[in-house]
Amino acid sequence: MKLSKLITGLTLALTSLAVGQVAHAKNFRLGLVTPATHVWTKAAESFSKDFETASNGEHKVTVFPAGQLGNEAQMLQQLQTGALDMAFLTAAELTNRHVDMGILFAPYLVKNVDQVPALLASKPAQDLLTDLPRKAGVVGVAYGTGGLRQMISVNAVQSVADLKGKKIRITPQVPLQDFYRNLGVAPISLPLSGVFDAMSNKQVDGTDMDLEIIVGLKLYDIADTTLLSNHMMWPVVGVVSARVWSTLSDSDKKNIQDIMSKYLVETGSIYSAKEKEWKQALLATGKNTKEVGPEFFQDAINQWEMKWEKQAPLLKALRDASKEISQ
Repeated sequence: MKLSKLITGLTLALTSLAVGQVAHAKNFRLGLVTPATHVWTKAAESFSKDFETASNGEHKVTVFPAGQLGNEAQMLQQLQTGALDMAFLTAAELTNRHVDMGILFAPYLVKNVDQVPALLASKPAQDLLTDLPRKAGVVGVAYGTGGLRQMISVNAVQSVADLKGKKIRITPQVPLQDFYRNLGVAPISLPLSGVFDAMSNKQVDGTDMDLEIIVGLKLYDIADTTLLSNHMMWPVVGVVSARVWSTLSDSDKKNIQDIMSKYLVETGSIYSAKEKEWKQALLATGKNTKEVGPEFFQDAINQWEMKWEKQAPLLKALRDASKEISQ
């Protein structure tokens, strides 16, 4: 009788333990807007694979690229409620909730893409991540690098005057809108997937884009001029819903922090090499390109700085960090 009770007790204990383990296992969802072939999407896939391995198969991460879970604003809302677990969001999207992050889009903050990882690792940039749980409802795990921004136009562009009154597709965030409005441009919001058709039909006159997409989508085929301007950097932030984060074990948090950071940081070296390849591929097409620097946009830059220096005092510290990196 005692033996029977002992066996029954052990069976119940093991069953309870197994149920508890299953309850803690989870298939996380990670969303992003970039296509399946994009550097950021590949980084997300690598994170997914290694995180599953690190959890001994207990957890999985399913990656949803190309805006399958909605645009970035919609995904951020899902993250805030806990309906979405993780995302790779552009820092531009996060400026809607954390305005100071707009300083990351200061024109000509870096001279080239090689300087981006060091600047994102600087104290001013890292300080911006600490306020994300309170202001955006997400935990900022790490920054990644994107390509520097260029402009591509269906019309000929010889001077900044040729941009005035034109409709240029941009990511609809305040720091970018400020820059383009200072140029006399009408900024237009449009999903990445609709850019090629909109330019083909001249619904828009051009777009703000990086070389990866310009070359990958062959936007040069429907454009007159590509301005190789490198006018802004384009960080991505790996984020986890703050609601979801609060339910994770310390070991899961550490695995996410370590593995996600690893692959996001690696995007810096990838873009450092790839930007040169994409530029050469563009030049090899023989299409019209024009290399320009800050002097091309100087009046617009001055106006941008006047506004953002007052609005975000941390901009000065970030500029100082940039100068140190450039030396």
